Amino acid sequence: MSGLLARLLAWKGVLAGSWLLLMLVAERLRPAAPLPLTPPEGRLRLLRNFALAAINFGLSPAVVLPLSALAASHALAWRPAWWRGAGGLALDLLLLDGLIYWWHRANHVWPLLWRFHMVHHLDRFLDASSAIRFHFGEVLISATARAGAIVLLGFPLASILAFETLVLIATAFHHSNLRLPPRFEAALALVVITPSIHWVHHRRRRSDTDSNYGTVFSFWDRLFASRSPTRRELQMPIGVEGFDELAIAGLITRPFRSG
Repeated sequence: MSGLLARLLAWKGVLAGSWLLLMLVAERLRPAAPLPLTPPEGRLRLLRNFALAAINFGLSPAVVLPLSALAASHALAWRPAWWRGAGGLALDLLLLDGLIYWWHRANHVWPLLWRFHMVHHLDRFLDASSAIRFHFGEVLISATARAGAIVLLGFPLASILAFETLVLIATAFHHSNLRLPPRFEAALALVVITPSIHWVHHRRRRSDTDSNYGTVFSFWDRLFASRSPTRRELQMPIGVEGFDELAIAGLITRPFRSG
């Protein structure tokens, strides 16, 4: 790994980790919705989320980053000269956000992908820790699909690392239980995904779960008619309709079980 990429990776960890910590603290100082769990249940929930995250943190340098680097080294060199520099990076980030919109949507439509993505949705409450709660199988499948996009569309590894950082910041924010001034959040929601938008995506009703797929920018759902008309209510039930939360072992094995 080059010195520049090593520094980019280090900055990614610092920025994303600091932002996640900030969201975890801020949402506890200024919560939007009360935690509908007793203190022991709340602690177990956080333990489940961070246990899943720890597995994926280990996979990132061992599998995900090397796979992305390998794909970038074999990327098709078709890009014109103007697709470089700051303008090229901005275009890459926009294109990657559009791709992740469709990938997220596919995770809700294709049964095999939903088996893994469902683990993220089984969380019965949302806060910043929900943003890092994913099954390792989903992470590996997503990394493989992204490697194909890197090769075909010629993304440089620097753009991938920058986008990963942006995604971690965006997801920690829109999963958070941070109370925002209504007018401020409404203005933000015109451009980016906010908690008021994404909490509806986690509502325990399948028609709402299968909507609001955006990750960074909010206009994709408006453009492709997947924006839910439902408004966020602080007491709305969170989770997967017809399913209950599981212990950590159950979450790990859930994609491999029938039903």
